[in-house]
Parts: sequence; structure tokens; C-alpha cells
Amino acid sequence: MKILIIEDEKLIADSLKKGLEQRKFSVDTAYNGKDGYLLAQQFEYDVIILDLMLPDIQGEEICQKLRKDKIDTYILMLTAKKQIDDIVSGLNHGADDYLTKPFEFSELLARIRALIRRTSENKENILYTSCIKLYLDKEKVFIGSKEIKLTKKEFMILEYFLRNKGQVLSRNQILEHAWDRNVDIFTNVVDTHIKNLRRKLGKRNSTIEAVYGSGYRIKDDK
Repeated sequence: MKILIIEDEKLIADSLKKGLEQRKFSVDTAYNGKDGYLLAQQFEYDVIILDLMLPDIQGEEICQKLRKDKIDTYILMLTAKKQIDDIVSGLNHGADDYLTKPFEFSELLARIRALIRRTSENKENILYTSCIKLYLDKEKVFIGSKEIKLTKKEFMILEYFLRNKGQVLSRNQILEHAWDRNVDIFTNVVDTHIKNLRRKLGKRNSTIEAVYGSGYRIKDDK
């Protein structure tokens, strides 16, 4: 999953980025509203973590602009304000949830997972094929009863495939989802990681197939 953090307090933004990347998220950061708004327009994110009080553009205004732009990415608003009127105002401007500062990282993570589950057919944090089970909350992958050890990127790529079973995903789509915006788009890193992922899943269990000239897909074996 890919997250955008828009937070002007660099220490907080960098700390959240580090924590989320350790939990197998791909994360972009913006330290002001203008840069954050541009990133949200340019790239697809699963969740935007948006600070209410920014030095240039208020979080509420960014929310409103994104919704007017028909960008329906989930927005989790961070606010130091605890007054109910401020919270209601943020939700009315398009935010999907809010978290008041200070907060525990575990609560932030739980709220992100809850937002993503809203549009998921599977409410149990499990993605699967007939052979593969990926547990989002435990961050583990099993083939039958055997756990398969994946790197962070391999886990993210497999999760992306499982969320889009049957759909052809281009190399650029995979690159944008599993890496931050600073990745070299001319690298063959996607093919290398998918090759390693297939090897770890095993020939019998890997349903990831190359689609000539288009990218890759995982077969929907429902």
C-alpha cells in the first residue's frame, strides 16, 4: 500500500515514514501543503495522512480541493485541536477520519488499516489465492501451512497483485505502488523482484504471469 504524508513538522513526518516503511508501506512525504497537493494529483495513494495546520495551505482547504478534483483517496487528518467543531469541520471538508496529536503509532496504523478495509470485500485482513494467503496485520505469507519469508518489496508487490487479481499491472504501476517517487523509472528492479517472488512462491504455487508488452498479473482462481 502507498501512503502520502503531508506534515510540516519534519521530525514527525520522517518518524511516521520510517515506521510505516518498516510495516511494508511505500511512503512519500511533503513538508508543506502545496507540495503535498501536487503529489496527490500526480500519483495514486491508498491513504493520505494530512496535517490540519500547515504553513501555506490549511489541511481543510487541501481536502476540499482534492475532493473537487475528484480524487477520492482516503484522507486521515492529523490535528492538535481537540474541539469537536474543528474535527467536524475537517470531516465536512472531505476527510474520512481524524487523529488528534499526540497519538500512538499503533492507533495510526489501525486507522489506516480500517480505512482500507472499507472498500475491501475481505474484512479480515487476509488476501489470498487458492495456494497463497497473505495476512496484512501479521505481515506474513503462507503457502498452505508453510510460511514464506519475503522482503518488504516482495510483500508489497504480492499484496498489490492480490488486491488486483486478474488485472494486468504495468511495470510503472508496480513501480509507483511499491517504491517512493525518487525511484529510477528506467531500472529493471520490478522484473528482478518479481523473478525472486516467483522463485520463493515456487513454480506450482506462483500464479504471477507475464503479459507480453503490458506487464504482469496474478490469476484470479476463485
